[in-house]
Amino acid sequence: MSCWWCALSWESVRLAELLARWRRPVWIYVRRMLDADRADDVTQEIWLAVVRGLPRLRAPGRFAPWLFTIARRSVTDRLRGEYAQEEKTSGFGDMVVEDPAEAMVDRAALVSVLSALPVLEREILVLFYLEDLPVEECADICQIPAGTVKSRLNRARRLLREHLEEKGYGP
Repeated sequence: MSCWWCALSWESVRLAELLARWRRPVWIYVRRMLDADRADDVTQEIWLAVVRGLPRLRAPGRFAPWLFTIARRSVTDRLRGEYAQEEKTSGFGDMVVEDPAEAMVDRAALVSVLSALPVLEREILVLFYLEDLPVEECADICQIPAGTVKSRLNRARRLLREHLEEKGYGP
């Protein structure tokens, strides 16, 4: 004999397991794209979307790309909204994301350099190097060909190297 609360309890356990495994990687990804306050808000939006969309996930083995696709869309939506608002109020479309609370000098330099990169290149660096996703999953998440991922990685590494050299962290 099954009961509705048994199924609800089982789903809660599964969701708790997903949160335990993926909460931190998702927040770190979002944090690398946005400042801390916005990262908290966007991360909550992501998990709401996951809870709503989980019943429609057809391939549980592809959870990570599905999750990071939701995260990417949420970050993109937030940035688009802010860029539009910024252009509307000030007439300037360039917005630099900085977090003055970063205490470590090297970390602050890296965050500064990452935030100076164009969003598309920053996103690929974060997914590939910091989230350790393969090129194919980066391509799925960004909805671009694998070759485009590789070219963006190449450009992002070059830009990162140039920015680091300008700050005195290289030859």
